[in-house]
Amino acid sequence: QVQLVESGGGSVQAGGSLRLSCATSGYTSSSYCMGWFRQAPGKKREGVATIDSDGNTKYADSVKGRFTVSKDNGKNTLYLQMHSLKPEDTAMYYCAAGPELTFRLEKWEYWGQGTQVTVSS
Repeated sequence: QVQLVESGGGSVQAGGSLRLSCATSGYTSSSYCMGWFRQAPGKKREGVATIDSDGNTKYADSVKGRFTVSKDNGKNTLYLQMHSLKPEDTAMYYCAAGPELTFRLEKWEYWGQGTQVTVSS
């Protein structure tokens, strides 16, 4: 049984910051890769940032330098620190868990319910 629950979304002005959290339960948090994905209305879901069990990370070009993904194994929690937010960052953000580090959606086995991020200009 694996459950992922996102929190921390909200509405901010362009240039602002938010930190998203993903609380995990089950056995995936210690060994599985974790990732953040986002989906805007009318668009396909896309990878944002991922992290493996060793702390290696991968970022989408659109967020590199602005977003930081991290995890706290002791708290079984994944984070996404977002700075310099832009209106184009507006989307539903989902956390996910899976066996490998990739942006291919079909490889991710577990998904949270999502948290909304809205950035106004």
